[in-house]
Amino acid sequence: MQPAISVIIPTYKPGDYINICLCSLAQQDLSKELFEILVVLNGCGDPWLSQLDHSIIEFKNRYGISCTLLYSDTASVSNARNLGLDSAKGDYICFIDDDDYVSSSYLRQLLEKSNHETIALCRPYAFFDGNDKEITSYRIKKDWNKYHNRGIIPFHIPKRFFDGPCMKLIHRDIIADRRFDPRFRNGEDSIFMFLISDKIKYVAFCNDDAIYYRRFRDGSAQSLLKDWKERPIVVWNKYRMYTKYYFSSPFKYSMRFYFSRLIGTIGTLLNG
Repeated sequence: MQPAISVIIPTYKPGDYINICLCSLAQQDLSKELFEILVVLNGCGDPWLSQLDHSIIEFKNRYGISCTLLYSDTASVSNARNLGLDSAKGDYICFIDDDDYVSSSYLRQLLEKSNHETIALCRPYAFFDGNDKEITSYRIKKDWNKYHNRGIIPFHIPKRFFDGPCMKLIHRDIIADRRFDPRFRNGEDSIFMFLISDKIKYVAFCNDDAIYYRRFRDGSAQSLLKDWKERPIVVWNKYRMYTKYYFSSPFKYSMRFYFSRLIGTIGTLLNG
């Protein structure tokens, strides 16, 4: 049976966090035949490769869920996600970071709300590692609070959700053969989301109990933006790639979304 959803999890020097992530997927109330998990280890070999291979074998034997380990010696989250996309069999793609986890109804609710032109969005819950108290100032949560009761709306309205590929379900037809750009080590998430936005028309919000738990910790890609020297590079990369994609097909991409992305880069420069 072909899975409906391919869950792609890039990981680098994984520790206990990825086991928490996998356990949250094992608790899904969606039939286990309807999704597969692709764990992509990138940029590190043993002992992490052997340990992760052993953990995944145990996971499959215990839960009976399709879980495949992919490996690349290239240290790049973009490359890892691209490997996952190339191997995915599902009609829908779900990205989860290895130190995050999801609620038990996450996949089912996303699948119920998604189609080939609509992306389903979940409730984001962000917290600092070692403290599970919710970060009330989390910028994506602001869009959730403002729009989630409106049902299905044009995709460009909750624009903060398009800062990255997580917290949503994306039909393969939307992604097609487009991939993450491995040249960038930061900002590549929002660049990819803009690239595929020409095929997105709407977003549909799930119920409150479909939750993506985002963990912030020292050394994460997000923490790199605290360095003010890094911000102009990220801003420039975003600006030139948004502009390149938009003007390559100006009648396919949303002008409103394009300008909102440019304005958003100013916030990156000022606030990280």
